[in-house]
Amino acid sequence: MRGKDQAAHRWYRFVLSFPPHLVQDYAHKFGLDDQHQLLDPFCGTGTTVVEGKKLGIPSIGLEANSMAHFASTVKLDWSPDPVGLQQIAEQIAVATERLIGQSHASPYTLSEEQQKVILARSISPLPLHKTLILLEQIDQHATSSYFCHLRLALAKALVTSISNLRFGPEVGIGKAKLDAPVVDLWLQEVAQIVEDLSQLQTLKHTPAHIHQTDARQLLNVMAPNSIDAVITSPPYPNEKDYTRTTRLESVLLGFIQNKADLRRLKESLVRSNTRNVFKADQDDQWVTKHAEIQAIAATIEERRIALGKTSGFERLYHRAVKLYFGGMAKHLADLRQVLRPGAQLAYVVGDQKSYLQVMIRTGELLGDIAQGLGYELVDIELFRTRLATVTREQMREDVVLLRWPGRYPLTAYPFSDTPL
Repeated sequence: MRGKDQAAHRWYRFVLSFPPHLVQDYAHKFGLDDQHQLLDPFCGTGTTVVEGKKLGIPSIGLEANSMAHFASTVKLDWSPDPVGLQQIAEQIAVATERLIGQSHASPYTLSEEQQKVILARSISPLPLHKTLILLEQIDQHATSSYFCHLRLALAKALVTSISNLRFGPEVGIGKAKLDAPVVDLWLQEVAQIVEDLSQLQTLKHTPAHIHQTDARQLLNVMAPNSIDAVITSPPYPNEKDYTRTTRLESVLLGFIQNKADLRRLKESLVRSNTRNVFKADQDDQWVTKHAEIQAIAATIEERRIALGKTSGFERLYHRAVKLYFGGMAKHLADLRQVLRPGAQLAYVVGDQKSYLQVMIRTGELLGDIAQGLGYELVDIELFRTRLATVTREQMREDVVLLRWPGRYPLTAYPFSDTPL
């Protein structure tokens, strides 16, 4: 991320989030200004909506993950007084260090249910103890004006400096940190927020809001005929469990308390991996007649059988592919109702070979599905290439450019019998 783009974005980001300059580029290409409304239906940590606000473009985001929704919402709040935020942080730091220095009968730790949800060994006992004391002090002493920003700063410090997590690009466990200067690391993140607020508060006020909802249920929160442009990066069809990326901070900040909470989160996401596939899922009905998607799924299943792969997740590979593209078809179908005629869309997606090395041309397939729903496929532009973890080959990430002409197609959706 370019230095001049860092304000607000650096408060908390997913690994491999697309850069702010991509939003700048397509906002310019689409001719967006303060008279338009921009949507990101897979908002993540808010890159599109935050950048939209910085550019003076009214923006809306949709995000189902509670931690990501929290982070992106905080990143849109530029109202706290920077001096006041720094002062309360320093006061909390002093109180926390005093408590850490005192002897405790027993260390602070997570409940048994919470420990079952986080990744094993993702944080060592002493840093966890210090983190929980700091969280307690934030809860007790931070006023409402600063509360969320102080918690987000801790979430950022937690995943980047305090915990044993490593990202490369998958989330994993690195060398154990038996101790960490938790309070100092948190103060460093607070200082970045303080610095950025001073800059952001010079910009004109632009409305921006993020709804916590499933992108496949956008009609529950979106007004008809209200969106001029979409810039987004949905999940890709692979074996990456996106909930793992935010698992530790989700638990410590209280968004996930047990396995039931985790399941509810997974049920609210597009089915992009076998860890969030459930027996009752029906999104695959949207692509029952899409020949190429059905052929890819069949090839994956045939290869699984030939290789003798018999685990429960491996048996779901072919179904996960159909559910992913079906979920995206459901999303694109409903999206038509909230788009204005001539709306322009940019979907950043990547090719995949996660399922037994069977190639999935994600951009081409989404473009085909969109055309079946009445969108115009304007172009598929190469955004960047990335190195595949297993094969070490370069894989494409594309921007699928669509246009909504403002009318439904005269013919029925060709890829399913599902009524639209």
